[in-house]
Amino acid sequence: MTRRGEKIAVLTAYDYPSARLVDGAGVPVILVGDSLGNVILGYEGTIPVTMDEMIHHIAAVVRGSSKALIVGDMPFMSYQALDSEAIRNAGRFLKEAGCQAVKLEGGRTVAPLVRKLVGYGIPVMGHIGLTPQSVNQLGGYRVQGRTSEAARELIEDALTIEEAGAFSIVLELVPAQVARAISERLEIPTIGIGAGPYCDGQVQVFHDLLGLDPDFHPRHARRYAELGEMIQTAVRSYVADVQAASFPTDAQSISMNADEEARLRELLGDEPSQAQFG
Repeated sequence: MTRRGEKIAVLTAYDYPSARLVDGAGVPVILVGDSLGNVILGYEGTIPVTMDEMIHHIAAVVRGSSKALIVGDMPFMSYQALDSEAIRNAGRFLKEAGCQAVKLEGGRTVAPLVRKLVGYGIPVMGHIGLTPQSVNQLGGYRVQGRTSEAARELIEDALTIEEAGAFSIVLELVPAQVARAISERLEIPTIGIGAGPYCDGQVQVFHDLLGLDPDFHPRHARRYAELGEMIQTAVRSYVADVQAASFPTDAQSISMNADEEARLRELLGDEPSQAQFG
C-alpha cells in the first residue's frame, strides 16, 4: 500500500463484535493494543496487562475478522527480560491467539530482539516516540522528540528498527516534522498516532474514534460518532420502559397456543382467563 502511495488506516479492536465491525468496514490492519488495559479492563494504564489477557482478546478479534492483518501488542515484561522468553511469548501470540504479527515498544534497545523474532518467522511492528509501557521512565504521557537532539535519537531508533527487519513502525506523540523526517528516510510504513499527517498511515483507538468514553477527549483523536451518549440515552429509555411496565409488549413476547393454555389452566386448577395472553 505504501509503495502504491495509499494511506493505511489502522484501528484497534479488542473483542469479537468490534472486530466484526472494523473488519467489515474495510480496515486493512487491526491492532489489538495493550490499551485494552485502559478501555476494556479498567486499569489506569497498560503496565498491568498480562500475556493471558492479551491472548484472550487477540483470539476473540481473530475470530471476528476475515480480511484484516491482526497485530498483537506484546504487554509489559513479556519481552524485556530474556530473549528466549520473548520469542516464546511472541510465538504464543501467533500459535494460540492466531494473529499474524506482534508489536514491540522501543528503539535501538529492542532491535536485536526484533532481528531474532523476524529470523524465527514472526513479523514485527515497531513502536517509538511515546511508549506507554515506559511512561514511568518518561515522566508521563508526554510528546517525545521536541528538541533537535531528541528528534535525531528517534530517527536513529526508527532506522535501526527497520534495519532489524520490522515491517512497519508506530510513531506516537511526536511532532509532525519529526514524523515526516522519519517517514522520508524509511522504506517501511510509518503509522502515526498523534504524529501529524505525514506518516504512511494512522492508528486510532476504537473507543476514542466512536466517543465511547464521553469524558475522554485526546487531542490526537477525531470523534466520528458520540456512541457513548447514544448508548446511555438508549439504556435510560430501557430502564424507564421497564419501570413503566411498557416493556415488554406482545411484540417482544411468545404466546402459547390457546388450546394448550386452556389445558394447562385445567391441569393447574386455575379459573379460565378472562383475557388470554396474546
